[in-house]
Amino acid sequence: NGFGITPVTLAEDGSYYIVLEAGLITFRATIDTGSADSWLMSTACTTPTCMQVPRYPLQYDSPTFVSVNNNASVFNISYADTTAASGFIAREAIQISNVTAPNQAIGLVTNSNVTLVNDISGVLGLGFPRLSEIYASIANGASSAGVPTPFFATLASQGILDYPIFGLSLTRNTTGTLAIGAIDVSIVQNASNIVWNEVVPFSPIGTQFNTSGYFYWAIHMTGFSVNGTNLTPMRTYPTLTDNSSIALLDVGTTGIYGPYQDVTRLYSLISGSRLVDESGQWVIPCTSSATISFTFGDNNTFVLQPTDYIIGPAASNPGLCLSWPRALPPSSDGVDWQLGTPFLRTVYSVWSYGIDDEEPPMIGLYAKSNASATVESPTVVSAFLSSVSATVATTLPNYVLATPSYTTPPYTFNTSVPATFGEIVASELATSTYAPILVSPTVNASALPKVYDEYTMVYTNSEGQSVTSTYHVSDPTTALGVPPGWSGA
Repeated sequence: NGFGITPVTLAEDGSYYIVLEAGLITFRATIDTGSADSWLMSTACTTPTCMQVPRYPLQYDSPTFVSVNNNASVFNISYADTTAASGFIAREAIQISNVTAPNQAIGLVTNSNVTLVNDISGVLGLGFPRLSEIYASIANGASSAGVPTPFFATLASQGILDYPIFGLSLTRNTTGTLAIGAIDVSIVQNASNIVWNEVVPFSPIGTQFNTSGYFYWAIHMTGFSVNGTNLTPMRTYPTLTDNSSIALLDVGTTGIYGPYQDVTRLYSLISGSRLVDESGQWVIPCTSSATISFTFGDNNTFVLQPTDYIIGPAASNPGLCLSWPRALPPSSDGVDWQLGTPFLRTVYSVWSYGIDDEEPPMIGLYAKSNASATVESPTVVSAFLSSVSATVATTLPNYVLATPSYTTPPYTFNTSVPATFGEIVASELATSTYAPILVSPTVNASALPKVYDEYTMVYTNSEGQSVTSTYHVSDPTTALGVPPGWSGA
């Protein structure tokens, strides 16, 4: 089958992970739509952070491992928290559920200070090729195995999937799902209610490419509101971004972030809120029952209840709660908003990769609850925060902080190569052998492949009675990081 489904689990650090196989070896990997490269810790990495997790055993002769340049092609990746990982590029078969990307280019890490929890061994990047360090690697750019595309690009460009999409349901436990090549119809009851948003194309960086293309899973955000009071985003680069605010949807971001010029106005509509530190963190009264909404495209609004965006009470002042969004200085890529897991938990998200010469990439959003649902009361919010032990160990200042001002940095992208919203590019997307079904105005979402995260078994018990049981997809129980039948010798 060209589709599959696997559980998605909330980790202790707020990230989400799935189980995959590299060769025949099982690992947990954090899923990330804000990056494109996939990597695993290897046994050559002996730093304290590496030694705490299952690692890819380099001494094992995997039948699907392919060396790239005798392991001399360097892999490097760094993160906003200043941590980094490095190693070499290799190829290995990567399987999730029953879908396999053969000869997938990955990074095998030999040095890292990235802290991973819950026996997670690396990252599965689900971004576009232009965001990939491996894809941009000259040494690995032209080999007998082909261009080293990221995981999902491999599946889409080779026509492995029934349709080049993946769907995500995030929860606060182990009941989330990642559907590959299909949508999870145990959640999406009516596919016609999916709201489709075209992904924003970007000009190239420098002279790396001579055409525009896709870097981020980012869409136009046309508004935000508090308790129904609507505000229009103030773009950092209005003339360079189609006069629209751009929002990155990122499973790898555990919060919601926006520019100071928007976040300050948002909190001005919540009585008792104030800025409490230089990282752009605000607090609000824990008794607040305000709803926060985000609007995309033509008045497609998605509502967050207090338990969706409140982080938790401050230990020094339990009457005040830290809250999303947090404010950030202007970003040189023109991405003003980052909507991470607090937002993505409220929707079922469908990520359509686009088709060469046929269909642009799109993100579909399907609200998990009714926008007109009753607003959560302070009692409900308090009970929720208590149940998840959400108190934050921080001391709030006893004075009012001034809102900082920043100088807008030069725009990153080379605008001499224009990018036009809605453009359909000729390469870097899914193979044109796919027949497009999401092209406006005749979107036919009901034709998307479907998969269920549950199955039913009917059997006869010892007393001759017919019994029906329902089961949900579950992770395999295979030992992590250990090849089958391998003694480690």
